[in-house]
Amino acid sequence: MLMTLYAKRAPLVSNIRSERHLPHIPPPPKRSNVYADDANSKTPSSPRHTSDVFSSIFFFFFNKRMKNICIYKYYITQYFISLSFTCRTMQTCTVTNMPVTENPGWRVSNPTLDYSKVFTRLGDDIIIYGIESARDVSLESMDMELLYKVLHESHLTDTRFCLLWDMSHIVGMSLVYKKELAQLLYNPTVTPGIVVLYNVLPQFAMTVETIMAMVPETIPAVIVKNYDDAVKTALAWKENSPIESPSSMNGNEEYLNRRKEFLACLGRISWLNMTNQRIELPPPADPLYPFFKAVESLQDDLRETSKIKEEEIGQITGGLEKQLTEKNILLNAQKELYKKLKNQFEKEKSALQTRISTQETELTRISTAVAEKTSSLKQLLDIIATLEVDPEKKSALIENCRRMIETELIEKRLNIELTTTDSEFLSRLQKKHPNLNQRELRICLLIKLNYSTQEIARSVGISTRGMESIRYRMHKKIGLTKHQSLKSYLTDLASAPLPQGFHYY
Repeated sequence: MLMTLYAKRAPLVSNIRSERHLPHIPPPPKRSNVYADDANSKTPSSPRHTSDVFSSIFFFFFNKRMKNICIYKYYITQYFISLSFTCRTMQTCTVTNMPVTENPGWRVSNPTLDYSKVFTRLGDDIIIYGIESARDVSLESMDMELLYKVLHESHLTDTRFCLLWDMSHIVGMSLVYKKELAQLLYNPTVTPGIVVLYNVLPQFAMTVETIMAMVPETIPAVIVKNYDDAVKTALAWKENSPIESPSSMNGNEEYLNRRKEFLACLGRISWLNMTNQRIELPPPADPLYPFFKAVESLQDDLRETSKIKEEEIGQITGGLEKQLTEKNILLNAQKELYKKLKNQFEKEKSALQTRISTQETELTRISTAVAEKTSSLKQLLDIIATLEVDPEKKSALIENCRRMIETELIEKRLNIELTTTDSEFLSRLQKKHPNLNQRELRICLLIKLNYSTQEIARSVGISTRGMESIRYRMHKKIGLTKHQSLKSYLTDLASAPLPQGFHYY
């Protein structure tokens, strides 16, 4: 038809070119092979003139000088001729002489298993599905999107069509594929008018028979030998001629019907998990009775197994729900406890902050009092220095005043309330070991007062291990031997008599 259209427009083209001096556009290629540009490429070659045609049409509509309607006809004709060679290959069926339409978009490859699913169309409403592979393969999953695409592009989505399935190279199907196929048969989104399978391999014949047995009775389904028989069956269906399966012509019809029902029962049990279907048993004397009875028993066993599994799942679910409830109760209890602990912590925190504020106020008061006392002692020291008294007594008074000032300063730095004995001990310790710092003096006092290492660590603000390290360094600083105890040394130092002429007020 396209070549006839091109022949009709040839005189018109030559006349238009001669009158309007249009650019030369070569005729369409003699071969409509979409892979003509590159035999090794699987990408269809695009037409060379489509963009030129669009540009010319645009120029026609917007140029007022081109008023001849013949030019419009020419460009529209050229566009559709070019477009017809864009995406499909046209061949001819050797059996029916009907056109065979191929499209690169109607092909899906499976690189893992090295095969391709391919759809072609014979005539207007015969869809052919097959596998391209160099070896026998087992199908993994269906590709319904590809079938929808083929039907949509062939305008067959709402029209009954004939489906021919070439079973060449197919020796197996995964359980997923079988389940998807069974679901399609009983919940069809597309309904073919007839299903014809051909080129079935012997090792896959039983599975194919099971599939055909599960096809609803409203859809004719037959198995034929080869492509020629499949096409003739499709044509017979189109002509509303009676369709007979070759197997029905070679055997007892009653036996074949029971065989079909037997296979359909097995398929529904295995692929659709239908364990509650009613199985019509033949008479006990029938040779097929044991097989149907075995299927019925199998269905009962599977139903019982399924019931046991459901009970086990129910028990597991119940146990898990019980555990979940217990965990939720425990979580709620922990949340409530957390709230109480948080409130308690806030109260303790508030009390500690109040206590710290009070102690800071007291510390400020003590610091002020110490500063005033120290100032008074310094004034007293200045007065004593100007008195004319016995030099020895004067020196003793000055020394005592200085020690009192030093004790006040130590008390302020240590931030603890010192007794007279403690002040004497610290003065004596500082005088004998001037290399001790203020923190070490405080630690020595707390050791002498019989505080534990943990209590001293908390008072100083360090860890127990850190406190032990400080005691070890103090032991070496004071110059004690390995077998001497720091506490015994400090206790002996505190109980030793005061040096002659030492007075503490």
